[in-house]
Amino acid sequence: MAEIDFGGVVEAVITRDEFPLAKALEVLKDETIVVIGYGVQGPAQSLNMRDNGFKVIIGQAPKFKNDWDRAVGDGWEPGKTLFDIEEAAQKGTIVQMLVSDAAQKAIWPAVKECLNEGDALYFSHGFSIVFRDQTGVVPPENVDVIMVAPKGSGTSVRRNFLSGAGINSSFAVDQDFTGNARERALAVGIGIGSGYLFPTTFADEVHSDLTGERGVLMGALAGIMEAQYEVLREKGHSPSEAFNETVEELTESLIRLVGENGMDWMYSNCSATAQRGALDWKPKFKEAVLPVFHTLYERVASGQETARVLEACGAPDYQVQLTKELDELGNSEMWRAGKATRALRPKEAAKEISADTKGVTGRGSN
Repeated sequence: MAEIDFGGVVEAVITRDEFPLAKALEVLKDETIVVIGYGVQGPAQSLNMRDNGFKVIIGQAPKFKNDWDRAVGDGWEPGKTLFDIEEAAQKGTIVQMLVSDAAQKAIWPAVKECLNEGDALYFSHGFSIVFRDQTGVVPPENVDVIMVAPKGSGTSVRRNFLSGAGINSSFAVDQDFTGNARERALAVGIGIGSGYLFPTTFADEVHSDLTGERGVLMGALAGIMEAQYEVLREKGHSPSEAFNETVEELTESLIRLVGENGMDWMYSNCSATAQRGALDWKPKFKEAVLPVFHTLYERVASGQETARVLEACGAPDYQVQLTKELDELGNSEMWRAGKATRALRPKEAAKEISADTKGVTGRGSN
């Protein structure tokens, strides 16, 4: 394991130099990896492993026709490498639960019956295991229970794999029946194209992940954007100007600088006026939102957010409600302005984005 200094705290991580693809293929040479669910993470992880030479099959409920057809379009063959969930689970030695958290609760009784002694049950999120009192997902004692959690959407997992960059992932072992659970987890982590892997626990992963998604990564970011956009519009600024100052400059310029060398480097590459304003106002925003993040983390750790997900996402009409909410978001003035702005970007850039995402799926029904 490589010892890396993360801001004054030394952590051990696994790199592709230490655990090369050849080693991963050797560890899993006798394994059949079953990817259950072809919605969001399923396509990316399965395609990456297939491209890397692992034996992979798909388990997908045919009633979700869009996901089934997408799998067929990606080259998975019904009756050969594409099966119904239960049939696929019976054929595998590593069963990847990559349907949504609510769906995991629904299919678990059937999947559990398909597990054999020595199999590995794999997750990319700690949700079902950590909150097993709510999900009912209690693995038998005679299987390994492992996790590899890519730090990005399925789209990013696939795109970064195709570019050769990989995406960072955490890994964990909750149950080691075979004595080989850690090696299996790392091998799959390399197989799906992880840039490097860092150790965690199922509990730490789900607490940080649920907080991050509801916070900076998605919920807080969208909320802050909407607030700034609304203020600018109320003060008479045009939709184009409000959108560019709120979203376009962030996504097309500034956040890329942060990704390259950090926030301080981004500040140093902006005007003196922008630097001064950002440094003065950063603590004000931190003070304003810190109590919200404390409340958010407490709700996550207590299981309240889990209960909310299972109740809402498990409802029979959830897809209808989800579509309504996403349509409201997409049809808001700010994101309609965004659509117009994206259409004005240089055509060559648009082609590059299209090429990067070819064959990469967005949200699915699983």
